[in-house]
Amino acid sequence: MFDFDQYLGFLAFLAIFAIGFWLMIFLLTFVVPYWIIGNLLEMFKEYRAERKAKREALTH
Repeated sequence: MFDFDQYLGFLAFLAIFAIGFWLMIFLLTFVVPYWIIGNLLEMFKEYRAERKAKREALTH
């Protein structure tokens, strides 16, 4: 059915496919949401600091 070289090639393909699959799952469930939430929080902090600076400039 399979020669030994074909068997090793098939196992290598399965290993690479599995690594790619789990890496994609990890990125989509942890890394991307972490990046998006961190970016939104940072934008919100900058917005609040800008509003505070404008408010202080008007009062002084």
